[in-house]
Amino acid sequence: MAAYKDLVGQKITKVTSNPGEPKTGQMWYNSTDGKLRGLGVVSAWASSGGLNTGRANGGGSGNLQNSALFCGGYTTAGVANTEEYGGSGWAAGGNLNTGRYALKAAGTQTASRAFGGYMPPGYVAVTESYNGTAWTNGPSLNTARSNGSPAGTSTATLYAGGGNPSGVNNSEEYDGSSWSEGNNLNSGRSGVAGCGSQTAAIAMGGDDPGYVALTELYDGTSWTATSAMNTARGGSGGGGTQTSALVWGGHTGPGGPGAQAKTESWDGSSWTETADLSSTRNAVNGTGASNASAVCFGGDPQVSATEEFTKSTNTITAAAWASGGALTAGARRGLGSGKNSQTLTAGLVFGGGGNPYSGLGVKTEEYDGTSFTAGGDLNTYRYSIGGAGTQTAGLGFGGYVFPPAASSNATEEYDGSSWTSVNNMSDARQAMSSFGTQTAAIAAAGYSRPTTTVLNTTLSYDGTNWTALSSPANVNTTRSGLAGSGTQTAGLATGGNSSPYKQTEEWDGSAWTNQNSTVSEHKNVINQQLGIQTNALICGGGPSPTTATEGYDGTSWSTRPNMASGRYESAAGGSATSGFVAGGFTTANVSTTEEFTGETTTANIADFTTS
Repeated sequence: MAAYKDLVGQKITKVTSNPGEPKTGQMWYNSTDGKLRGLGVVSAWASSGGLNTGRANGGGSGNLQNSALFCGGYTTAGVANTEEYGGSGWAAGGNLNTGRYALKAAGTQTASRAFGGYMPPGYVAVTESYNGTAWTNGPSLNTARSNGSPAGTSTATLYAGGGNPSGVNNSEEYDGSSWSEGNNLNSGRSGVAGCGSQTAAIAMGGDDPGYVALTELYDGTSWTATSAMNTARGGSGGGGTQTSALVWGGHTGPGGPGAQAKTESWDGSSWTETADLSSTRNAVNGTGASNASAVCFGGDPQVSATEEFTKSTNTITAAAWASGGALTAGARRGLGSGKNSQTLTAGLVFGGGGNPYSGLGVKTEEYDGTSFTAGGDLNTYRYSIGGAGTQTAGLGFGGYVFPPAASSNATEEYDGSSWTSVNNMSDARQAMSSFGTQTAAIAAAGYSRPTTTVLNTTLSYDGTNWTALSSPANVNTTRSGLAGSGTQTAGLATGGNSSPYKQTEEWDGSAWTNQNSTVSEHKNVINQQLGIQTNALICGGGPSPTTATEGYDGTSWSTRPNMASGRYESAAGGSATSGFVAGGFTTANVSTTEEFTGETTTANIADFTTS
């Protein structure tokens, strides 16, 4: 037997602690633990941002874990919705021309083909192509049917089997201009999963008349039966290639356990059980590149859940919200926050009101990632206050004072222990978009009382004075209750109380530019946006209180895991990958806090034995 050094080119090293970034194939002896260690392979599904519209039995394509497309499907009826997945969340795409469910799709996110399906009163042969923006009708299938096995690209597509209404064995190929009949499957069936290319495809399982574990391979001319799956099922999701594929979820039919979470891996010759989905799902959708990388989405019941499958030497922990320490100065809303505190462990929350409004409006609290502690009080009580800066160099400005029910122009600076009144804003406003640092801040749009004026103007602070900026510094949509984050020369203003409550604008230091809208409505968010212009997080809003959370990459918004509790007029601190939301209003004022942690990847260090 060859020595370890001859196999990998190095000896097993004795260390007192594990290496920070071990290499694949590397092994070491940890003398502190007395263990032989190395990288171990992990196969697992991990949750990701959910669909905007939960649904089952749609068409999934993309073939890449971080670039998928989902079209059509069933909610309480067939729908035309299209959504695009970017690796962490979903964003709306162009709708199908023909709403339907039980359709299939093939291709990439920017070049996909959707075909067949069902929409009362019957089965359809409709085919559409997607260019990354819109769907265009194309040549129809020769045989209208649903729930067949898809494979290939948008211009070299394969569709085999399906139901109309019972299982059929028809196989058709699309060459970029028309569909033509190919050799049939050996066994006609519906509910069959599929993947691969037009000349090297795999069809997996199915049902009608009975649930089967049958696997067939296509070589561009004919179908050949091969090794069966371990679990007979239909309505599964599938992805990969003819020699490296995954199949997941589905249903085993009457008399069995029903909907499945089971996942199987195909290596070109046989099936092996691997990590299960986190929940059972039938009529499930998805796509993937191989038996090591796939994404699953939707399913019956009509869920929005999205999961990613990985097989690697890394352990992936999905993004998530968790409970944090509660505010100590009472339940309140309309708080300000030092949003440029770029860590979870150094947050600043100030102002806000109780119910009824009270002296809570001067309270300041500092967050260390575990609990809040009292800081110095503001000099002026305020609610719906603007905020910028950090825990040791904060800035609070504007807001609402009651009585006498008027907006404020007061500005105060925080040094980590006490607030000092400085030069006032050039006008009084509340519920504005606010961001920046203690010496370079922006206040945009908002609301002015008692005149009840909704504003579109922008003010800039240089550490001494506020300056009213002239056009084109006005926001494009006049509104209040909007969120803000970023820097004085690269900011972001989102949502607010002007329909459709999804507006996004970027600030470059002199002008605002309209950008792609959020997926969900975000009203009365004010200080509930974190991060920078190219990596931001917005969460919640209302009324009615929403849990919707989205991430912005500098171009578009996509879904992230939602908060546990919907809220609005809250405070927030940290970054788009490590932050918190505190206080606000749900069905009453609250003092609770939720913490957000983005997806992380770490090396999977495993223990080995010598036997």
